[in-house]
Amino acid sequence: MSFRGSWGFYAHRLINKMAIFTLPPEMMVLFKPHLIFISEHAVDPDKRRYATRYEAVRHYIDLDVWGDSPFDTLPKQWNMAVLKFCTLKWKLGGDRSTVLSGFEIWEDLMEGDPVRLQIDSVDVFVDGQHFMDFFNACILPGYYDDMWQVVEDSVRHYLDVGAAPCDGVLVKESLSEHGILPYHLVSMQRKLTRLFLDGKKGQILRCASDMGHYIGDAHVPLHTTQNYNGQLTNQLGIHAFWESRIPELFAEAQYDFLVGKAEYIEDPESFYWNMVLESHALVDSVLLIEKRLSGTVPEDQQYCFEERLMSVTRLPCEEYARTYQDEMAGMVEDRMQASIHAIGSAWYTAWVDAGQPDFDKYPSVDDTTMEWESMPTDTLDLAKRRLH
Repeated sequence: MSFRGSWGFYAHRLINKMAIFTLPPEMMVLFKPHLIFISEHAVDPDKRRYATRYEAVRHYIDLDVWGDSPFDTLPKQWNMAVLKFCTLKWKLGGDRSTVLSGFEIWEDLMEGDPVRLQIDSVDVFVDGQHFMDFFNACILPGYYDDMWQVVEDSVRHYLDVGAAPCDGVLVKESLSEHGILPYHLVSMQRKLTRLFLDGKKGQILRCASDMGHYIGDAHVPLHTTQNYNGQLTNQLGIHAFWESRIPELFAEAQYDFLVGKAEYIEDPESFYWNMVLESHALVDSVLLIEKRLSGTVPEDQQYCFEERLMSVTRLPCEEYARTYQDEMAGMVEDRMQASIHAIGSAWYTAWVDAGQPDFDKYPSVDDTTMEWESMPTDTLDLAKRRLH
């Protein structure tokens, strides 16, 4: 799994901090006193990349894998996407098995037909809704294993396969290797709403901090392409140049982060998909502008050496970075502004969907609850047991 850097610690912290000021007074009561916590913990998801192999894929989605119109290939809904890009190894007993195609099952569902399962050379047809009930209850919760098994009793509980032999089903998916960022954000939106409902202040702050990180990532064009670091176009290092070096040099002195008040998100799924699609539309500009500049500016004016953390580091020179920023016509500032407003809106939407709870009626924040390793999925406990 390739490592993909993020906005940079400085930018992520700044974005989370400024998102707090988009919130209404009723939410400020909880968020503003913990501004430092929310800002400092904006970088936690990057730190977790090394703790679990399940983390990295949450930070990106390679939309160019799926073609010019990704939704011709890639379902928007998480369960349908996992189904389409998985295989089910139906165990017949002993060493015998039949491999079923998730893609073919998905096609049956899209046509509104009963799902056809060819088991031991015999066609078995099951109701489409029953199959999805089985998939959602028995297969999706096992996502955090590279390959996972559904036992026979669970299969037969949901699916009427008659006398067809079944010694369990092994499942393997091939979707997430290309990134799952928008799917993960939809899941986090539900998670944060549940935490507001439960009144768990510490976990609300922790989840909100994480959510800000992923939303920030979704606004970075290079988080939506296979060519995420210019490695396919001889532009190695452009990732950190765009999302770390430029904000560190210019954000505090030049950028305007007064982005208005948070707004309610009517359709979170569309909101997050539109977010990554808008970012992806900028990929060519990010790459082509830098490619052109690197061909016209002398190399000794492109990179300079600076001392950082007791070591000398090679970085894009300030003037070269300024030229790149100017040529992009404010793109980095625009994406940071959009990140801030989107984060505040996501937090606000979760609070509204939870009934706009009064934080004064919540128990006091217990600092110990703010140290949980957040994995905002519907299978949090299952996933935490499998971390290593």
